Amino acid sequence: MANFLNDKVVAVTGAGRGIGRAVALACAAEGAKVVVNDYGVSVAGDEPTSEIATAVAKEIEAAGGEATAVADDVSTMAGGQRIVDTALARYGRLDGVVCGAGILRERMIFNMTEEEWDSVVATHLKGTFTVFRAASGVMRRQGSGTLIGFTSGNHQGSVAQANYAAAKGGVISLVRSAALGLHKYGVTANCVAPVARTRMSANVPMELKDLGDPEDVAAFVVYLLSDHARHEGVTGQVYTVAGRKIALWAQPREVRAAYAEEPWTPQRIADLFPGTVGTDPMPLLGQVQAMADAAAAGRRPNA
Repeated sequence: MANFLNDKVVAVTGAGRGIGRAVALACAAEGAKVVVNDYGVSVAGDEPTSEIATAVAKEIEAAGGEATAVADDVSTMAGGQRIVDTALARYGRLDGVVCGAGILRERMIFNMTEEEWDSVVATHLKGTFTVFRAASGVMRRQGSGTLIGFTSGNHQGSVAQANYAAAKGGVISLVRSAALGLHKYGVTANCVAPVARTRMSANVPMELKDLGDPEDVAAFVVYLLSDHARHEGVTGQVYTVAGRKIALWAQPREVRAAYAEEPWTPQRIADLFPGTVGTDPMPLLGQVQAMADAAAAGRRPNA
């Protein structure tokens, strides 16, 4: 065992498999006591089981660490609260939460059902809020703590995952809001957009560049949870971790603006718009066309 997170208590949701499991193991290996949460459903939504969370907790204990398994559903307020309450009851404090729980319900937007929309948004976005909400009160009283949400490059938009993209965009705004609201209490909040080999990435309909392993993501998450990141003032940020690459996303900002001396009219806008405000190119539109071309040619496109 190392000591990068020595004596810290960290709760990880979606920790039964994939990136969440790697994060839980890495935190424990660096000295943290870990609350391992996983509701136990499959990507497709099979019945939940606590066995996978328990298995990861036992794996941590077998390696000499401390861990507790919790199988609550993060899409409920009670589930998020119980994860935090478990950390307090077992270890007396909570220094970090990592919200990695997620599911997919892929469908073109014109065919997407209400259930497919609601379940994805509930797990990714509300599931981050329920844990952040419960944890932030504890961290505010402590005067310290770290909140980490998981987003995706798909927050830019997605052809067949409008529900997932909307939820992941919402996680970014939630994280930035938490960073702003909790800064004066000594609490930081950041987002990680992982690109790694997992159950969820296996069905992406293109070859992903810079595809890494869950352990690559876990190492960066450990850094964000550590005092090193706190001392550097890292908060309100979004990072991609893809194999050996770590990338920082820009903060939202206006690109161009136009002003009129007279009230706007549709004609005045039509005359002024193309040469002043215009558009900001959407990189993913090129990928959509590449996917269409590749499909027509009978091959798999590159990301």
